[in-house]
Amino acid sequence: MDLFIYLFAALFSVLNPIGTVPIFVGLTQDDSQKERSRISLWTAVNVFIILMVSYLIGKYVLTFFGISIDALRIAGGIIIVNSGFSLLSGKFNKKRGINKKIENDAQHRNDIALTPLAIPMLAGPGSISLLIAFYQEHHKMEEIIISSLAILAIAIVIFVILKSAHYLARILGASGIVAISRIVGFIVISIGIQYIVSSIINIIKGNLM
Repeated sequence: MDLFIYLFAALFSVLNPIGTVPIFVGLTQDDSQKERSRISLWTAVNVFIILMVSYLIGKYVLTFFGISIDALRIAGGIIIVNSGFSLLSGKFNKKRGINKKIENDAQHRNDIALTPLAIPMLAGPGSISLLIAFYQEHHKMEEIIISSLAILAIAIVIFVILKSAHYLARILGASGIVAISRIVGFIVISIGIQYIVSSIINIIKGNLM
């Protein structure tokens, strides 16, 4: 249960589905409720697939390119910290590759579930590197099952939040969403710094031994 809660909380902080609400509302403002539900479902499915693939085969990518786990954790930590600062400063959308041109283009396409919603808005480099590093430490069968359930749980939460996005936008308002995003941003920064610190300590210990 501790493993489940840790991974769920870490993914929720890094993916920040609450921060996706304004983008989702803007991209689906002219769609019917049925279409919004469909987009919400497929966004969650796409995120689940992307995260599971990253978690299960990410280590082979590292091996192929000769990248150490500590190097990945440092790089991922920097990305996560950067995302956290973006949340605190209110520039999260720009950091996730969502600019006005992309947003306008998305509004004219039939399906936005894969991009820009699933990638890069939700499943970005931070969450992918987090999962690859997580697998290196938790790859027993029981841990894989628990981690997969945590990823499934976060996908379900994403579906529920996006399905309720227009309602949440009315209830929370712009200021409420910003406030939540900045609280999450502080947590995200803490996760990223912890990744960097632990990796540097491992490198130092490895060189001294």
